[in-house]
Amino acid sequence: MKPELRSDRLAIFDAVVRHGGFSAAARVLGLPQSSVSQHVAALEQDIGTQLVDRSSRRLRLTEAGQSLAAHARTVLDALDASRAALQQLGSAVSGSLALGASDTLATHLLPPVLAAFRSAHPDVELRLDNRPSPTLAERVASRELDLAVVTLPLPPGSPQVSRLKQVPLVPQHDVVIAPPTHELASRQRVKLSELARHPLVLLDRTTGSRAWLERHFAAEHLEPRVVMEMSSLEVLKRLVALGFGVSVVPELAVRAEVSAKELVTRPLAGAERRMVGLLLPPSPSRAALAFAELARSTLG
Repeated sequence: MKPELRSDRLAIFDAVVRHGGFSAAARVLGLPQSSVSQHVAALEQDIGTQLVDRSSRRLRLTEAGQSLAAHARTVLDALDASRAALQQLGSAVSGSLALGASDTLATHLLPPVLAAFRSAHPDVELRLDNRPSPTLAERVASRELDLAVVTLPLPPGSPQVSRLKQVPLVPQHDVVIAPPTHELASRQRVKLSELARHPLVLLDRTTGSRAWLERHFAAEHLEPRVVMEMSSLEVLKRLVALGFGVSVVPELAVRAEVSAKELVTRPLAGAERRMVGLLLPPSPSRAALAFAELARSTLG
């Protein structure tokens, strides 16, 4: 059976060693000397060996006592640090959190996560920065943001961006959208070569979605017919519904329009599946870690 080391008894033994005797330790600890002696005796019984040579009037440690004394402070310091860390983890998070997300994800995916975070951590001041995913990645890398919710994979960025931690959350389903009367509405799936033949209304080149789609066109040596580009997905959806062209957007962003029969969606054949995920710096803040955990539990 392994020797048992109770931290309270070890702390009293350490005090006896550091202060040079039972009476001095008792004064510092505010305990009767008899109580200090009893704790050290109990520790000796726990570990099955004598620690103090009681035949001497001055404090003299046995070989076992010297060995334990050499490690006691390290053990006690480690226990104190562990208790402090656990107490900190169990306490409410405070301070501020600078969070980045695209308009699409902030509007259609994040509200339940934001509500859960506000309920769990009401003392955190939350700032939401809406920008395209590539821009958000650079801002997390430069520490302007604590973390960001983005669409993965990201287009190639700076070396700093490559060092960010990527945490996948949920799949993002990208679909072709068109008016219900459009030719593509009769298809079960839309090939990239078919899409390239139709007028396209796309988000601008600062967005990860545009870079992702252009990468697919380039891989098949296709030249798309882009007739309009813009920064607003809401405007884009309205223009597609009015017949200005077709587009490719996240499915979660057009559910209301599909339900209202203003738009139809079709899968884009052969397209790389994207993910919604978190971007975190190498040493994230407690608030960022708390948000990441809530995002995983809420969306997962």
